[in-house]
Amino acid sequence: MKHVPRIGVLTSGGDAPGLNAVIRAVVKTADSRGYEVLGIQDGFEGLIGEPHYRILTTADVSGLLPMGGTILHTTNKGHFSGPRVPGTPNDPYEEAFNNITKLNLKGLITIGGEGTQAIAMELSKMGAPIIGVPKTIDNDLPGTDRTFGFDTALQVATDAIDRLHTTAASHNRIMVVEVMGRHAGWIALHSGIAGGADVILIPEIPFDIEKIAASINERYTEGHSFCIVVVAEGASPKGGHAFYIASGRLGGIGHTITEQLGQLTGKDARCVVLGHLQRGGGPTPYDRILATRYGAAAVNAIHDGITAEMVALRAQDITTVPLEEATGHIKTVRPHSDLIRTARGLGIIFGD
Repeated sequence: MKHVPRIGVLTSGGDAPGLNAVIRAVVKTADSRGYEVLGIQDGFEGLIGEPHYRILTTADVSGLLPMGGTILHTTNKGHFSGPRVPGTPNDPYEEAFNNITKLNLKGLITIGGEGTQAIAMELSKMGAPIIGVPKTIDNDLPGTDRTFGFDTALQVATDAIDRLHTTAASHNRIMVVEVMGRHAGWIALHSGIAGGADVILIPEIPFDIEKIAASINERYTEGHSFCIVVVAEGASPKGGHAFYIASGRLGGIGHTITEQLGQLTGKDARCVVLGHLQRGGGPTPYDRILATRYGAAAVNAIHDGITAEMVALRAQDITTVPLEEATGHIKTVRPHSDLIRTARGLGIIFGD
């Protein structure tokens, strides 16, 4: 029987719209190239112990393009949550590497964000043939201009802000919308501008709540009857820190801001936390196309013998960059960028 070369694919970290679109593109492109595809279940955890995988055919990925979530399921690091200490008993990296070798994979496609690509880079240093695919709704992964999932999250957040305009105007309220963004304010900034927000609070620009309240009061004296505030979950006050509802879990800033603004302005203030709604549902057309391009490019890179890299969008083209460029730090909003200056020119308040 003729040997068929194999490619593995896994999804790791938080879910994002477009994961299934990448898997579909990987399988269809691999099929055209003569590869068999193994779908590794539950992220890198599927490479611990007895490998947990399924063979994916083109029939298996039919209809996946518009579907949210991931048919392979995903985990947040699991056994790989801490830094690797080579030589320790039950080293998960050693175990995963051995399974990649046993499965005879010509390449393993790792779809995920900074944490995923950091694990992938470590395995790559050990000799595993890795190609990363950038995924995060926060758009904070360095090395690429855009991650799939961001456009869909932006659409959800913008639509929510649009809807809240009508209820805010009807009741003369301050409406506070909390969106995702632990360390980077891309969703808050883009959705705030697109949705016509009056105040945008992001992690990169610490805020002064009293200055925000004074600006809102000034808006009311000028004849405005409501106010829309968009806040990233990782935003923090000057001299303070981000809000946590549990160890390692951000949350609560939206409600805190709402309470403070209500007290300082005397206005009726309400809060809406979008949370995981931004991750759910099917991807936008833009994310479907970007995810498809990434999946195809990952297979083509493996076919061309390229590993230890991540596919990335640079300007209008898909290319590959070293995994090192996608790890070790995150891509944040520059406080003096043209987008921030544009927002300030529109009268949007950042609280600084």
